Amino acid sequence: MSANLTQSFDIASLRRNYAHQSLSESDVLHDPIAQFAVWFEEALNSQLIEPNAMTLATADHSGQPAARTVLLKGFDKRGFVFYTNYESRKGRDLAENPQAALLFTWLELERQIRIEGKVEKVTREESLTYFQSRPKGSQIGAWASPQSRVIEGRAILEMRVAELNLEYDHLEALPLPPHWGGYRLKPDHIEFWQGRESRLHDRICYTQAGEGWKIERLAP
Repeated sequence: MSANLTQSFDIASLRRNYAHQSLSESDVLHDPIAQFAVWFEEALNSQLIEPNAMTLATADHSGQPAARTVLLKGFDKRGFVFYTNYESRKGRDLAENPQAALLFTWLELERQIRIEGKVEKVTREESLTYFQSRPKGSQIGAWASPQSRVIEGRAILEMRVAELNLEYDHLEALPLPPHWGGYRLKPDHIEFWQGRESRLHDRICYTQAGEGWKIERLAP
């Protein structure tokens, strides 16, 4: 096998010219959350697969980064909400360093949205309401999985799921696990990226300035 594996795939020649739409300072709304809502609705209407899928990037106390895909489960002027196991790697990272970044990538629309800010837990009431709205199988899974921990095999999970199904057979909605709940990223920086021809992409950036937002264009 070749030492230079990239030669087998000709990765360097992969390219695409973006030309669907444009984005200017005069196009965007003054509030980035409202602008996000506009683009998110367009993503929904375009019938993209998992338009609420986003990359969540965190770092621990030493600065070691980690990234993974999670699902957006709500947003408003307070921020962007997702749910997870608090004892997972992302949960441990956020306990040590409550700053994070989100990235939405909608290739079919030639768009990206980057969001950065401080992260805090949502209330237990919010977490309970969302948890009990999930399918029962997903509720069981949250109780069964020691997320991000090493396990001996899948059989361990399946055995635990079977036990929980028996234990909670009489309930439609399970109690909220103490180790599970939501986070809200409170943005202080949001960038909207629209692909353009010749890699001269449009990048409109919002930076929090007091009670409002400063809007600037960034070079591609």
